[in-house]
Amino acid sequence: MSRSLTPTRRSTSSTPAAAGAGGAARSNVTALTNPPLDYVYDGSFEGLLSVLFAIYDRKAAPNTIQPLGTVQGGLFAQPVEIDTDEATATRVWEGLLRHMDQEARTRLFHTFLSEQPDRELLIFRYADLAMRTGRDISDNYTDENVRRVAHIAQQMYREKHRMEAFVRFEKTSDELFHATIDPDFDVLPLIAPHFTKRYADQRWLIFDKRRRYGLYYDLTRTDVVEFETNTAQRNTDISATVLDEREPLFKLLWQSYFDHVNIPERKNMKLHRRHMPLRYWRYLSEKQPREQRFEPIKNKRPPGSQPALGQ
Repeated sequence: MSRSLTPTRRSTSSTPAAAGAGGAARSNVTALTNPPLDYVYDGSFEGLLSVLFAIYDRKAAPNTIQPLGTVQGGLFAQPVEIDTDEATATRVWEGLLRHMDQEARTRLFHTFLSEQPDRELLIFRYADLAMRTGRDISDNYTDENVRRVAHIAQQMYREKHRMEAFVRFEKTSDELFHATIDPDFDVLPLIAPHFTKRYADQRWLIFDKRRRYGLYYDLTRTDVVEFETNTAQRNTDISATVLDEREPLFKLLWQSYFDHVNIPERKNMKLHRRHMPLRYWRYLSEKQPREQRFEPIKNKRPPGSQPALGQ
């Protein structure tokens, strides 16, 4: 499966389609008069955009749209495999601006990254409705597809925000900062700009252990890197032998800082879990078992024991 940090390669000049963003459609939408087909693509977003083009080119609505490797064909119909064409994908991506604004179009990309079982058909239905309506449909919450896309976009935003907040890096002996994550959705393409800007002065790698790929920043650019193994790995943590020798000290110092700024009398675990859900604790050093027992700082005298001034 091919992966990219942006839906398609952006063109350097604006297109007439982009100039009409949010306005009415400028051309009639092709009627899908032929018998429906089962479409198969390579699993990439560019591949899905190529399928959308093929649907209208063949004038055949989709029964199903499935990635390679997950195809469940019928008894009598063979699925139609659509090759990914980046030029066609770019044409479709830019052409969507004739029927929706950029924010609505971005929601379709987020829907794809959500990995919902029917995400492909959901994207097709939303785009088809937008094209046939001839106006912006992003506020048409009476339509189930619009509601679902909006709900998924909210979920993706929350997951993106939390990953940006809760990712913790470990420093290796070769000056690489590494973090392993396991998000509910495929948010790596969404968090790449944040970490590229925030940590522009250090090399880092963020690895999604569920999807077996990551982001690598080499001080000049951020690239997608994939890891291929023949056997599944249960433990993807970095070996202590490759960590910087000071990394355990950094972890200990952070835990000590967290313990000392904590105010036990204001403890409210219900509110705490609401702002920091339990499933994110695995990434946080302050939530790991303590190697040293916490003791309050003993730099304050009890009331009445302070020496008098001048003594």
